[in-house]
Amino acid sequence: MSKALLVAHRRGDQFVVTKFGLGRSLEHLIDLPAQLQERGVDLVGLAAARARGRTGGQKPKLTLRQARIARQIYEEVGPGGRRVHTVEQIAAEFGVTRPTIYRHLAKLPADAG
Repeated sequence: MSKALLVAHRRGDQFVVTKFGLGRSLEHLIDLPAQLQERGVDLVGLAAARARGRTGGQKPKLTLRQARIARQIYEEVGPGGRRVHTVEQIAAEFGVTRPTIYRHLAKLPADAG
C-alpha cells in the first residue's frame, strides 16, 4: 500500500481500497485517511468506484485496434504454410513484451481481424 501512496499525491486522485491488509499497524490505518486528505486525494472503497464506472488496474498495453492488427500479422502465413512473423517481431513492432502479445491474442478470437 505504501507504493500506491507515492503515486496518489495530486489533488483529485482517488485511492481505491479493495481490502485492508492486516500486516500494517492500526496506527497506520488510522493515519492513512488524514495523509490522503492533506494531499487532496479521495479515499473510496472499490464498490463505490465501480458504481461510478471505474474498474481499476492498468490500462491495456494494446488498444482493441492494435490487438486486431497484431492478430492479423500473427495469422499471416507464407507460401510454405509457416507464419511470416514471429511473436517476438510483433511485440517489437508494438513496443511490448511477448507475453503481452500472447495475452492479447488469447483474448481476441481468431476471426476478429
